[in-house]
Amino acid sequence: MSRAIDGSKRKNHRKKILKLAKGYWGRRGTNFKTAKDAVTKGLSYAYRDRKDRKGDFRRLWIIRINAACRTEGVSYSRLIAGLNKAEITINRKALAYLATEDTAAFKAIVAQAKAALGV
Repeated sequence: MSRAIDGSKRKNHRKKILKLAKGYWGRRGTNFKTAKDAVTKGLSYAYRDRKDRKGDFRRLWIIRINAACRTEGVSYSRLIAGLNKAEITINRKALAYLATEDTAAFKAIVAQAKAALGV
């Protein structure tokens, strides 16, 4: 039986790794050994950060809501407590959108939350 010297599986694997490493700085983009490590690390970061993105956006929405509701004279935590008491179920993404794009609707929601709190 003949011996496989440079098999297609090996070539395809290397080509795939180097394609993923395209655009990396220095030898990380051209040298298989370093590219393999860089791609492995990059893919693990990508996986981790896809999970973190959800928290990052939630943090951003809370910051926007807090800034908008403080102009109305109520803190973020009091607003959320008032919304819960008034039984208004609206997610933070929608609330942040209202705070930035539709201030009249946001003011109406804040007024309902204040009324529920008795402020």
